[in-house]
Amino acid sequence: MNDKNINSEDKITNPEEMPEDAVILEDVNSTPADNEEAEQEVAEGIDSLAEENEKLKAEVEKEKKEYLFLMAEFDNFRKRTLKEKSELIKNAAESAFKGLLPIVDDFERAIKASENSDEASSIKEGMELIYKKLKKYMEQNGVKEMDPEDREFDADKHEAISAVPVPDEAMKGKILDTVEKGYTINDKVLRHAKVVVGQ
Repeated sequence: MNDKNINSEDKITNPEEMPEDAVILEDVNSTPADNEEAEQEVAEGIDSLAEENEKLKAEVEKEKKEYLFLMAEFDNFRKRTLKEKSELIKNAAESAFKGLLPIVDDFERAIKASENSDEASSIKEGMELIYKKLKKYMEQNGVKEMDPEDREFDADKHEAISAVPVPDEAMKGKILDTVEKGYTINDKVLRHAKVVVGQ
């Protein structure tokens, strides 16, 4: 192969005359100042990229710290909420029983008084007072008794323990008798009423 080097400053009048295997050399007349300028541009580009890289690293580190802080905060919040919830349940039972203590005291006084009394009417009167006090306390805490008499049977509120044949068609499916009262707490069924239903 006979390579011919052709400088870019050589004049080629007819490109067809140029041999196929000819290598065109770049202008060798570039000055050292041009090379320094190019090197400086490359160095500035590298510095700029390094600076950008440092900025991104700092941002990632900051985001990582914030994420870890948020995770720790959430974990603390979760633990605090669980503790508050368990304390609330514990204290709810405590306050409910605390309200029942005066009624227990009344029962104890009534039992003690009945030992020295032969009058059934005074014992009955004492029991009625305690019963009313208990009912009032229950109502204050959202507990109410259901009154299912002469109402339609509702499986969400009532529990049918027996069905009795009725002569009147209008009485079918109605509650005839309540064997055990049902109670609600804040409009939610606490205990289903045990009832006898017409069939």
